[in-house]
Amino acid sequence: MPSLNRPLACAWMTALTLLAGRGVAAPEDGMPVSGFDIQRYQGRWYEIARLENRVERGLTAVSADYSRNPDGSIRIVNRGYDPASGSWRVTVNHACFDGSPSVASLRVTLLGPFYIGYRVVALDPDYRWAVVMGPSRGYLWLLARDKRPDDSVKRAFLAKARALQSDIGGLVWVEQQRDDN
Repeated sequence: MPSLNRPLACAWMTALTLLAGRGVAAPEDGMPVSGFDIQRYQGRWYEIARLENRVERGLTAVSADYSRNPDGSIRIVNRGYDPASGSWRVTVNHACFDGSPSVASLRVTLLGPFYIGYRVVALDPDYRWAVVMGPSRGYLWLLARDKRPDDSVKRAFLAKARALQSDIGGLVWVEQQRDDN
């Protein structure tokens, strides 16, 4: 069977997912940021808060590193410390834009050929913090360039989460006390 290049594979898997009746986009009220610049978004982001999910349950010191692949897709290395096992969990995912690269709507690999919607729904003009939404209101993250952002960033995040009608009571404020992340 011939191998597909990554952009074609993204398009093919998107089509298969939609045909299967399993959309991967975030809810329509979570409009992605326009004027998005992936060059500025690249680099390390620290997870400051999240709605708890199975993949990250219990993890601390969570970070994500974004970089461009030669084919234009985005490489994402997620890393989090699991205090229960005393070890780091690392996953490497890839993403492709859902349309125009100037709109912060992507599809991120999840368990091999399956994709999940990823939208940046709020972004600091200096790319110091971002609010990211997954395929539903049950997936929400506050990412920041600094491990301990100013309280004004947290207030902006909470305001956006309320506007998205997310379950603010389910938020986990991620411990970022480790020096090795």
